[in-house]
Amino acid sequence: MFPLRDDNPHFLTPYVTCGLIIANVLVWLLVQGLGFEPSLPRSVCLLGLIPGELTGAAPTGSSFPIGPQTVCVIGPDGAWQNLFTYMFLHGSWLHIVFNMWFLWIFGNNVEDSMGHWRFAVFYLLCGVLAAAAQVISATDSISPIVGASGAIGGVMGAYIVLYPRVNVHLLILAGFIVTTFAVPAIWMLGYWFLLQLISGVAADSATGGVAFWAHAGGFIAGVVLIPLFRKPELVARHPYHGWKPRAGVPRSWRRIH
Repeated sequence: MFPLRDDNPHFLTPYVTCGLIIANVLVWLLVQGLGFEPSLPRSVCLLGLIPGELTGAAPTGSSFPIGPQTVCVIGPDGAWQNLFTYMFLHGSWLHIVFNMWFLWIFGNNVEDSMGHWRFAVFYLLCGVLAAAAQVISATDSISPIVGASGAIGGVMGAYIVLYPRVNVHLLILAGFIVTTFAVPAIWMLGYWFLLQLISGVAADSATGGVAFWAHAGGFIAGVVLIPLFRKPELVARHPYHGWKPRAGVPRSWRRIH
């Protein structure tokens, strides 16, 4: 299930959403070397978030291999700055492509609801809270956390509160069957959140893999924070917001300049 687009116009030019996408791509290119050795593991080691290092549960000076040419060493300072840097790193081409597409689909409308600077703060705060959720789930883990998924989870949580009835057009791949259909955002995003919860319970956070609790934590952060960040006058411009249908709304919308 992959979102293709939503039936939701945006009024502001999404400068911050575009800037975040550009920043992530530049980091992937210039810092992570397009995913090649030794740049990828080195960046993950230095700039990724290691729960055991942040909490002090992993002994200072302990080391572990993170690639054929890279050994990661636990530092003494907790690497608090990595609470921010981790969300601009990715582990593979698919990781960054999927994340940036989700950010574009849902980010422009959430930015539209609060303005540029508020959205920048909201995004970073959701990313930090997402990391906190993952760290709490495995305080002594030495598996680095990387990716914008937690912050984007916050964007999706905000979207489900702001625009639950807006249709999201999905690409469905089921074996040899390829089809598309549209569902209300609450169904698509609710399913995504439920999947993160189930996967988080089933997965072993201490041994690495996908940071499901970061996804779920970011989503919850977005739901909780959006009432504080949204501007009612900006949300009200959208033809389809909240639960109450509005008369005269066309089925097919285009961006309004």
